[in-house]
Amino acid sequence: MPGIATANDSLGLAQTGWLYQRNTWLEAFVIFNFACLTGDILLAHGSNHFRNGAEYIPLLFSPIASGFLFVAFLLRLRFNWGGAWKYLGYFIGWASILVGAAGVLFHLDSHFFYERTLKSLTYTAPFAAPLAYMGLGCLTLMNRMISQQTREWSQWVLFFAAGGFAGNFVLSLADHATNAFFHWTEWIPVVSSALAVGFLLALLVSDTPPSFRRLCNSVLLLQVLVGTLGFAFHFWADLHGPAGRLIDNVLSGAPPFAPLLLPNLSLLAWIALQAQSEPSAS
Repeated sequence: MPGIATANDSLGLAQTGWLYQRNTWLEAFVIFNFACLTGDILLAHGSNHFRNGAEYIPLLFSPIASGFLFVAFLLRLRFNWGGAWKYLGYFIGWASILVGAAGVLFHLDSHFFYERTLKSLTYTAPFAAPLAYMGLGCLTLMNRMISQQTREWSQWVLFFAAGGFAGNFVLSLADHATNAFFHWTEWIPVVSSALAVGFLLALLVSDTPPSFRRLCNSVLLLQVLVGTLGFAFHFWADLHGPAGRLIDNVLSGAPPFAPLLLPNLSLLAWIALQAQSEPSAS
């Protein structure tokens, strides 16, 4: 039976310090990602000049969600107000899931629902991108419903990390397909994402020895290197793009921050691996 998060998790903050609590690591991860999505949406929808008014919804929701969760986070750490942290998180979590689901429908509605072809799926708004809101919303809810002292907590974090890598696999494949994989290096994130999915799924479906978890850490380190290399390649391409200004190349060319999703997901998976290595996660 999954453990339900109780006041013990909040009391544990005072007893062991927040630096040793995995659920506070996860909370900080969620808050940081909501904040980063603000800039990501500004660049992505800015290339379309916010032609549809609905494109402002995630731009407004991201900083609001990050700010509310940050305030609740501070109240929990400073005053041990677990109730404010819990119920405000429930509200933001469910709202994020709704924003993500609506975003998927809006993105698919741009072409795919009319033509329903692989070409329309590739050369349209990235349908998997709004799933980031659904993932963050589910993480926010899970962090309040499942106790970090159980193995289920780390398994759920692993599940969402694997789902994120699967989404990055689809995004890398679709985005680079628009360029017909002109450079062979564009296959690197596709292969590395598939590798990460395979290793994380193995952790989910079987009891693995500590040696396999150490191997998984090496795979996650590889994702960090691939993401950093991808950022350098994308930024270099934008510096030498056809437009006269860098910002124009960023808006219409290779998204420089997209490859950083790999290090970001690696951090999420690493939190789960750290939780699994603790004796209490049984």
